[in-house]
Amino acid sequence: MTQGKKKYYAVAVGRKPGIYRQWAGENGAEDQVKGFINARFKSFSTPREAESWLTEVRAGRDPGNKTRPPYRTPDPANGLADALSAGDKEELKQGNIIMFTDGSCLDNPGPGGYGVVVFDQETKRELSAGYRRTTNNRMELMACIAGLKSLASPRKVRLYSDSRYVVKGIGEGWAERWKKNGWLRSANKAAENADLWAQLLDLCRFHQVQCHWVKGHAGHPGNERCDVLANRGALNAGLHQVDTPFETAPYKGLFPGN
Repeated sequence: MTQGKKKYYAVAVGRKPGIYRQWAGENGAEDQVKGFINARFKSFSTPREAESWLTEVRAGRDPGNKTRPPYRTPDPANGLADALSAGDKEELKQGNIIMFTDGSCLDNPGPGGYGVVVFDQETKRELSAGYRRTTNNRMELMACIAGLKSLASPRKVRLYSDSRYVVKGIGEGWAERWKKNGWLRSANKAAENADLWAQLLDLCRFHQVQCHWVKGHAGHPGNERCDVLANRGALNAGLHQVDTPFETAPYKGLFPGN
């Protein structure tokens, strides 16, 4: 490696696929691929090159690999019909919403983005945005908030996320308990991301939301598409918004790395 030259490491198949800004150390690319059977990764000079390679690999078009990867990112033009189970399709017939969400952060904290896919009977919409400095958990929460805010009237929503933080926070009542305790997880520990949890709880009261966990980076078309949208948001530096609560008082100091 040329001394001083910045590298980006794209992990297509590993413990946690994505784009990394360092090879060694905690949360580096090496930890994602070392000892992982059939790991696939590559270094690049720019984040856009890394994203482009990941997109090619997920679509099965990587010329350097003669075997198709174990998952694929569906073409958005196909409506993601293969993302829906029989139960999902029945929910749509009854006029309910199927929603997939995902969040991404290049560093944690660092540039981040979210992706959302919303199914409403015969229609499908995609949402995505990027922020210049945030955390992975905040992007997971913002994805849910953006998706639910996009619904004009109260709806019954089946929401899929690969974040146990989100699914347990809603489904197991974690967030409600934190709110009742004045946004404290314990007597001397604040609940992080209280600003976003408060919004999400309000939206879950407005809608009827059922959260379901789906394993990330395991070939689920809805999750894979959201991952692409989230990473695209994180990499789009020119479009980054400011996650004001994370960057400014009174929240400063409540988030690791801030």
